[in-house]
Amino acid sequence: MATLFIVATPIGNLGDITLRALEVLRSVDTIACEDTRHTRKLLTHFEISKPLVSCRSQNEVQAAGRLIERLQEDQDVAFVSDAGTPGLSDPGQRLVREVRAAGFPIVPLPGASALTTLMSVSEFGGRTLTFDGFLSPKGGKRSSRIAELLKREENFVLYESPHRILKILANIADKEPERQVLVGREMTKMHEEFVSGTASEVLEQLESRNSLKGEFVILVSGRKKS
Repeated sequence: MATLFIVATPIGNLGDITLRALEVLRSVDTIACEDTRHTRKLLTHFEISKPLVSCRSQNEVQAAGRLIERLQEDQDVAFVSDAGTPGLSDPGQRLVREVRAAGFPIVPLPGASALTTLMSVSEFGGRTLTFDGFLSPKGGKRSSRIAELLKREENFVLYESPHRILKILANIADKEPERQVLVGREMTKMHEEFVSGTASEVLEQLESRNSLKGEFVILVSGRKKS
């Protein structure tokens, strides 16, 4: 029976692709992807040529219908997001839902994830974690959500762009200046960097720079038990 493969891809360093991911990408009939231009660069690097179907958050349900038609024609399909593991602040969940409802098997291929990459170099303890991805770009909603997360005893992880990283750190520092924070920037890439300290220390260090580039992942320690 035709299968949908959910394939994790590198978050920056192409050497992090898995052998199994390459095997599947070379064997399937169609590759669905968040951005065809981005994925074509990845495939070209590994000398893979396959038909591509756009499947991004704006057209995911419609794309799922097209991909189900291919599965019904006994064609295997792989889905990749721009970077990392699909479904984690990336498209993929609606596609999985539609394909599963249509009765086709879905096989996940584990691999790179910005979330687990940052956690692997964290000194924070704790057995539980809240992953909240990208917060609302609206200042009020973002501030309210941060206040909710800071009340919890478990660590939490956020994703953020270079355009809002200072705002989100300022929100944290205003409420809990001594809360421990670890920020990862451009992880696995040439300019990979980790900045750790209290929320106010990390904010001060990043504010001192002329410019901030790259994608950011923020790990915030949980509230200490009283």
